[in-house]
Amino acid sequence: MVLSLTYRRPAYVSPSRTSLDSETSGRVESINSNSSGPYGIPEALSFDKIISGGTCPPVTTREFMDFLRYIEHDAENLQFYLWYRDYSKRFAELPPTQQRLAPEWTAEQALVEKTGAEKEKLPKKVANSAATLFTGTDFDPKAKAALPEAAPNPFSTPPRTSSAHDGYSDAPSTVGFSEDGTTLRSGTVDHSKKAEAAFEEAGTLQPFTIQPFREEITRIIATYIAAGGARLLNLSSKEKAVLLKALSITTHPSAFRDVIATVEWSLRHQAHPNFIRWTICNGNKPRQVFARGLGVAGIVAGIVYGIVITLSSANRGWRALVFLGLFIGISTLFAAWKGMCVVLHGMHHRHLRPWELFGDEDEISSDYTLKKESFDTLGSSKSYEDEPWVAKYEKRNVIRKIFDREVWIQEPALRQIQDTIFVQALITAFVISAILTAIFLAVPAGHLF
Repeated sequence: MVLSLTYRRPAYVSPSRTSLDSETSGRVESINSNSSGPYGIPEALSFDKIISGGTCPPVTTREFMDFLRYIEHDAENLQFYLWYRDYSKRFAELPPTQQRLAPEWTAEQALVEKTGAEKEKLPKKVANSAATLFTGTDFDPKAKAALPEAAPNPFSTPPRTSSAHDGYSDAPSTVGFSEDGTTLRSGTVDHSKKAEAAFEEAGTLQPFTIQPFREEITRIIATYIAAGGARLLNLSSKEKAVLLKALSITTHPSAFRDVIATVEWSLRHQAHPNFIRWTICNGNKPRQVFARGLGVAGIVAGIVYGIVITLSSANRGWRALVFLGLFIGISTLFAAWKGMCVVLHGMHHRHLRPWELFGDEDEISSDYTLKKESFDTLGSSKSYEDEPWVAKYEKRNVIRKIFDREVWIQEPALRQIQDTIFVQALITAFVISAILTAIFLAVPAGHLF
């Protein structure tokens, strides 16, 4: 099996996406390992395998989320995708009577959506037609304005006021899941206002509140769709308008059809290949720099030794030792260029990531998986700068970073890819070292000393 790494640029790079200096160099590469999967990624490490939980560390959904959050700063796509999968499942489990309240949003409905200019003209036409129809009747606003103020209707019912006795309150309910765990309780007033503003901006009517999961959809709009959302998706104005129009009519999962297609394409064709390439690196950035330095030192030492021994009157056979220095140096440098440390690879180990190093020191829980706020669908922020591990890792000296804690790589497919890269490094080093050693052997002795 031959593994090649080719440079690829993603079709879109988020303006907010940066790289963690100690973990990535910013390159986007694809993997070609004679596999039928996209970008040559083995089927065992496919996107569907990772999402469905069919892989082992460090290629699980948790590590995928960490990569998107801490390295690419683009975790909102995966967070939204995981929510949509769960939401579709929960919606399908609803009784038919509730499902009928939220009809399916068809592709034909999306195609017949009017442009913004047409929507702006529509209310004016309706208003003019209505005014003409009610002219001269009791519903004519002009005629009603000319009449004296009428006495209050004795049969009207005054507005209902909140009372502690009837259990009604104007205060927003707390954020969280309902008692049966099937849907979310009402969010804060801020979520409702953001959703209402988004609907008004799109020129759509406010939605029906009787539909299932309407409160959850309101919070999703405020978090992922509305301007100023904590986890705003990168959607075009057209995609956003069509989505809001669909959500104003229904809460059926089909309303997200176009948006989820865009999000899934980004995950499959950009985030997933980048994640696999990043996972191949078994050492952190300081360890990679250190390994490259050792590789360069080995190459320089081999060349200097070859020059000195060639210029001397020593036996020609001593020049063959040039091969040893060049072979070690080139193989180490080649593997480090691919992000691998040959020493760690020999044990099939990898360095713990900075956010993993201090996981056990968290005061909330000793279980790392229970502390992942990034899996909270409706989290408040994408920022991680305030997390304790950031300051702690920055305080570590370079030597300690080079020899950070290690852990065994459990995923067999990932170890196979690393084995292939290691073999490539050995073959490349053998060929180059043999050629350079042959040159040194062919040069006549200098007899200078």
